[in-house]
Amino acid sequence: MTEKEMLKISIEEFSRLQRFMLLVSDKNSEAYKAMKERYIDLKAILTSSGVNVTEIDRIKE
Repeated sequence: MTEKEMLKISIEEFSRLQRFMLLVSDKNSEAYKAMKERYIDLKAILTSSGVNVTEIDRIKE
């Protein structure tokens, strides 16, 4: 898999995860906490890969 393909997959996962996070009403639930952990991981991966996440970040946490 090329770096470009990996970035595409990571951006798609980041976007999909944010949609799910926005649907959760209880921000203290275990499901939300697990999603937030992955959100932080993906945000770090994308940032270190040179992606400007401020433009695609809908959660802003």
